[in-house]
Amino acid sequence: MDIKLFNTMSKQIEIFKPLKEGEVSIYTCGPTVYHFAHIGNLRTYVSQDIMKRMFLANGYKVKHIMNITDVGHLTSDADTGEDKMEKGSRREGKSVWDIAKYYTDVFMSDIKKLNILPATKYTPATQYIAEQIDLVKKLEDLGYTYIIDGDGVYYDTSKFKDYGKLGGQNLDELKAGARVEFSNGKRNVADFALWKFSPKDAKRQMEWESPWGVGFPGWHIECSAMCLTEIGDSLDIHSGGVDHIKVHHTNEIAQVEPVIKHRWVNYWVHMEFLNDLSGKMSKSNGDFLTLSLLEEKGYPPIVYRYFLLLASYRKQLNFSYDLLDGAKKSYENLLKKISEFICSGEDFNKDIFNSWKANILETLNNDMNTAGVIVLLQDLLKSDVDADTKSALVKLFDDILGLRLVENALALKNTANTISIPEEVKALAEERLVAKANKDFVKADGLRAKILDLGFVVEDTKDGYSLKQK
Repeated sequence: MDIKLFNTMSKQIEIFKPLKEGEVSIYTCGPTVYHFAHIGNLRTYVSQDIMKRMFLANGYKVKHIMNITDVGHLTSDADTGEDKMEKGSRREGKSVWDIAKYYTDVFMSDIKKLNILPATKYTPATQYIAEQIDLVKKLEDLGYTYIIDGDGVYYDTSKFKDYGKLGGQNLDELKAGARVEFSNGKRNVADFALWKFSPKDAKRQMEWESPWGVGFPGWHIECSAMCLTEIGDSLDIHSGGVDHIKVHHTNEIAQVEPVIKHRWVNYWVHMEFLNDLSGKMSKSNGDFLTLSLLEEKGYPPIVYRYFLLLASYRKQLNFSYDLLDGAKKSYENLLKKISEFICSGEDFNKDIFNSWKANILETLNNDMNTAGVIVLLQDLLKSDVDADTKSALVKLFDDILGLRLVENALALKNTANTISIPEEVKALAEERLVAKANKDFVKADGLRAKILDLGFVVEDTKDGYSLKQK
């Protein structure tokens, strides 16, 4: 079955064709671990998780590399400002290494709470310094670099004729629309640092020897070098937030393709922003929403995941607590309905299951249409499909959406089963069972109403009946 994805490079939806049959290689830009990831950042990682689950559901073997940026990401895309890691160190009075470890651990905790499948490998930038230096040397040998004294080694974007193709820009447009003044010695407005020199009047906590002097890598060279090292010179999918398109990913292409001399990435997949209606999420002033804050306010992380999946990953999504309340209620209703029939699902109808599965995958494969998949889930819960087959299908929905439906529905069911049922209610239920056996349905309906008045619901099962609180 075909998988369709929107390719940022071609600006259209394309049928996915893997480099190697039955396998897919994915590189995703991970967090800069100088602070907490805010819930907008986490939207990207949830969407990327859906992409991975989609391939797995279609039988693909997935190799997924995610970087951890723990050095070199400056506060400005114009290669100015402070290294964010040094900024975090100064803010909290800890070493940059301690900052990197702490916020990496928090990030790993966040993605676990959101039921995001782990990457095949996480690659901290500080563990690939030699590979980054080697890539800069290759670009230097090809004539793509120049040095700005006291600043660093820069990439000359005028040497790469396809620069800006990912974001639909060209160098003339960039120069005409430049909002940032040229750095001293910078040849073109789009030129960017490959290697930054350490300041002469201060010692950085993270710095390394290089052929050009003591310093640290530029942010863009990190991802290129790590991806080339871990996946190779051909990549199925490169993914990140839409804010990476015009600078970070554009620069990555410029760094890699002159060296490998062919197209590097077949599909560029980007995730849209989350807009916070209650206030701008900005790490620059420390005022942003985190997953732990949502938890403190009574919203389980899986509810936030559900909220995200109600919209397309390619559309901007507005966030508010009112909207999250609606998602929470909807998710809880799903669990309630599932808890009423959930079972092992071992004795399911294969024909019915396969028919539903084909429909589910066709919907999902249409550019990760999670909203459409959730509609199908709701349709299933309203259908007259038998309990075993429904349960097997809910497990499939769970594998695709990662919403912990089975786990949480079983917990809800077990909680309901521990509720003490009054003897009066039990007696009425038994009396109703006899009335039904005698085909006295008027009496049975009357007994059902009495049970309901006492705060309980009686439902028929193949073994007789079940009781639960209203």
